[in-house]
Amino acid sequence: MTTADDTVMPVGPDDAPAVGDLDLEERQALRRVAGLSTELADITEVEYRRLRLERVVLVGVWTQGTATDAENSLAELAALAETAGSQVLDVLVQRRGRPDPATYIGSGKVRELREAVEAAGADTVICDGELTPAQLRALEDRVKVKVVDRTALILDIFAQHARSKEGKTQVELAQLQYLTQRLRGWGGQLSRQAGGRVAGGGGIGGRGPGETKLETDRRRIGHRISRLRRDLAEMRTVRDTQRSGRVRHQVPAVAIAGYTNAGKSSLLNALTDAGVLVEDALFATLDPTVRRTETPDGRVYTLSDTVGFVRHLPHQLVEAFRSTLEEVVEADLVLHVVDAADRDPEGQLAAVREVLAEIGAGGVPELVVLNKTDVADELSVTRLLRAEPGSVPVSARTGAGLDDLRTAIEAALPQPAFEVDAVVPFSRGDLVSRVFEEGDVQTFTHVEAGTRLSARVGSALRVELEPYLTEPALP
Repeated sequence: MTTADDTVMPVGPDDAPAVGDLDLEERQALRRVAGLSTELADITEVEYRRLRLERVVLVGVWTQGTATDAENSLAELAALAETAGSQVLDVLVQRRGRPDPATYIGSGKVRELREAVEAAGADTVICDGELTPAQLRALEDRVKVKVVDRTALILDIFAQHARSKEGKTQVELAQLQYLTQRLRGWGGQLSRQAGGRVAGGGGIGGRGPGETKLETDRRRIGHRISRLRRDLAEMRTVRDTQRSGRVRHQVPAVAIAGYTNAGKSSLLNALTDAGVLVEDALFATLDPTVRRTETPDGRVYTLSDTVGFVRHLPHQLVEAFRSTLEEVVEADLVLHVVDAADRDPEGQLAAVREVLAEIGAGGVPELVVLNKTDVADELSVTRLLRAEPGSVPVSARTGAGLDDLRTAIEAALPQPAFEVDAVVPFSRGDLVSRVFEEGDVQTFTHVEAGTRLSARVGSALRVELEPYLTEPALP
């Protein structure tokens, strides 16, 4: 990390001083993080004008952790900004005990930020944190360009990638919940009343106390939020019906969860030939995909792809996508996919587990899958295998390790509760097929009376096999 005058700061990842030990000059320094600006070497000037990429400056406040942690967070913010369609021109970070309650980076540093924005020719500032309405308004007034925070940026990416009706509804609900408390921050015109000689030409019939523009917008947003919640409740009923059908037929459910862009969709395609979209972009998958597949011994289970997580995932998104995330909560096993080639895989693990605990999935059995081992550093993979015993290294792109993963899934899936021995007539071939799909068949032979099976099955299937049992079922 370098200062504004390009002097090297001897701050390593393990020797970062405590906030209380920082001298005044260190705490007030606003440093420039090198190496995170977007390179456009493969695009012509004409193509650039056609794309009209938003030109942004990133700014973060480093309050705790090491310098590496701060740079990893800003590197992720830069990737988010590029996914949203921006060109990162400059990245600034300030070391503070806590964000300034008035302007996020402190009033003395706002002037330096404005100078950096003017020098770079930027039209937007993105802050690596969630700003209060007061902070947002103060920064926009002083920097004179649009200011957005990390939450608004993630919501914008979700809005771009939503495809299904449910996904679009969930994103709109999250955006409106975020916007409700920040209306005043998006322009002073929202507080004007329609009284007197209004500039909009209201004239006679438009004067009087009435509602302010801000109050009107909040009321309309409130009505829209209520409507969206009703729509999501109806969609949730459909999803619950589909899930209950799988439960009724004793089909185990496996959910793929993990950090955004960790390769979850690629893994789903590799295991099931699902053919879902695979893109090297953050939050490329918002709509869950469920596919049927089977273990090496023939047991059928469902495998579902879910939305990716990220550090400091906005609370509004977690709430809006709760019905979708219930695929993880109701699963029998979670495949926790980690990008082994990432610069901070341990941070990915911690961030995902934090969200899983928030939605109530912390107690679901977990199988850690270390993906992208074909491009990951061997020492990093070895470190992760040591830190996460039982994890499985794979490469969804090359197929390496997928057989080991299928075997691990088979061992981790819950076994059916009842052991049965039955002779099923040949006329009930459908029942035999269900035993092979839903149960764990240990032996089977063909006898004169039909097909003799020794297997472990669920309670519903055991009831249907009751007339054909050769001996009482053992629990």
